[in-house]
Amino acid sequence: MARIALILALVAGRAWGFDANGVALGASEADVLKHFPTAHCKAMEWRTAAADRRCDDAPVRLGEVEVRISFFLKADAVQAFDVRFETSKLERMSQYLKEHYGPPDEEAREKLERRGTVREIYRLRWARGTDQAVLTSQQGRRRVELNVWRGKFDTEVYRFK
Repeated sequence: MARIALILALVAGRAWGFDANGVALGASEADVLKHFPTAHCKAMEWRTAAADRRCDDAPVRLGEVEVRISFFLKADAVQAFDVRFETSKLERMSQYLKEHYGPPDEEAREKLERRGTVREIYRLRWARGTDQAVLTSQQGRRRVELNVWRGKFDTEVYRFK
């Protein structure tokens, strides 16, 4: 019985963590540069408790889609990464993420009305403990975003020190 549980854990392991081409949350800056050798790493432009460095790379491939990616690090550990890509690649990337991260905890299409204009938002959300991944696509926008973070990064990153 324990052997079956171990095999299932190994098979499902990819679905329990969030990574981009092998760079997972918690990875070091050296890991980022190993997997993304053309990334440019530098100190954050603003002081925040959420991150002290960021590494940006442009254009790279993730799931056969050309993307731009930014990693945010605090004390040499990746706390978050953002992936941006063209809206025309949404279906391909959504499929890749569902295969790579596992079935999303939430998949929703919402219609928002603001000032007489109705926009549709498509969202996929995964949660693994304190780690989150959210893909958001807004009708009429050129780019889609995948935001992946640990803890309270999403609310803390824009709080200035």
